[in-house]
Amino acid sequence: MPKFLISIIGPTAIGKTALSIKLANYFNTEIISADSRQFFKEMQIGTAAPSKEELAAAKHHFIHHKTIQENYNVGAFEKDALLTLNKLFEEHETVVMVGGSGLYIDAVTKGLDDFPEVDPDIRVTLNNKLDTEGLHFLQEQLKRLDEVSYNTIAIDNPHRVIRALEICVGTGKPYSSYLNKKSNIRPFKVISVGLTAERETIYSRINQRVDIMINDGLLDEVKNLLPYKNLNALNTVGYKELFNYLEGEWTLDFAVSEIKKNSRRFAKRQLTWFKRNQDTLWFDYLENTDTIIKALETQKNILANN
Repeated sequence: MPKFLISIIGPTAIGKTALSIKLANYFNTEIISADSRQFFKEMQIGTAAPSKEELAAAKHHFIHHKTIQENYNVGAFEKDALLTLNKLFEEHETVVMVGGSGLYIDAVTKGLDDFPEVDPDIRVTLNNKLDTEGLHFLQEQLKRLDEVSYNTIAIDNPHRVIRALEICVGTGKPYSSYLNKKSNIRPFKVISVGLTAERETIYSRINQRVDIMINDGLLDEVKNLLPYKNLNALNTVGYKELFNYLEGEWTLDFAVSEIKKNSRRFAKRQLTWFKRNQDTLWFDYLENTDTIIKALETQKNILANN
């Protein structure tokens, strides 16, 4: 019998976690998280990690299993996730994967892309530019050299920007031109399910989520992490803005408004990334779960006979 990985995607705050639990319960299976921010146990409120009740409703993997001081990247996740899937498929026909980190999802479903070696001095130069000219300077350079990557990668993460730029500069070709060139054969079939809504609805849900995070104690969580603010894991929306407030650069109201704005920008990039997959089954976020399950069962039958 073929094995199936149901990958639930969509912008932040759209309801992926709730759907993943419903599907895991229906298929009597477990959940793999592909949200790179939820790996870290020190980051709970600001990453909208599943609650204790949600974690108890279905078994989850890759939630709060690392510390921010560990250097855990997409390559390590790909290896760990595939090992976990091999074990889960020994007992389950179907496994659910959920998350908003497109690169991490693609690593599991397709495999990481191969990039040519480039002169290491290029990265040194780019890091120097980051220190002297700032991130915006590098963002604009990437926009000129590779607008596709500019519109899809985590543009506020200097490590991602520099990685894309070093390929552009070192090869003379856009970083995006090397993506999706390699498709590793996986011992399972992937069904991608996307949740979406009108842009105004997505943005409203994001704003509401940020307000809930603040009420739930996000500021105290960030205060405890201030000594580690230069770690890569903390260079992310919801944390870097409050670091600016705690260091006296911004007011609290402005920091919260920036979290909302940057979360909306992140959601837009997520959708741009996810829309590249033509095979995704898209549903409105309010769609009845039974309708989604029926579509999944139909798709499983089609793939099983191919």
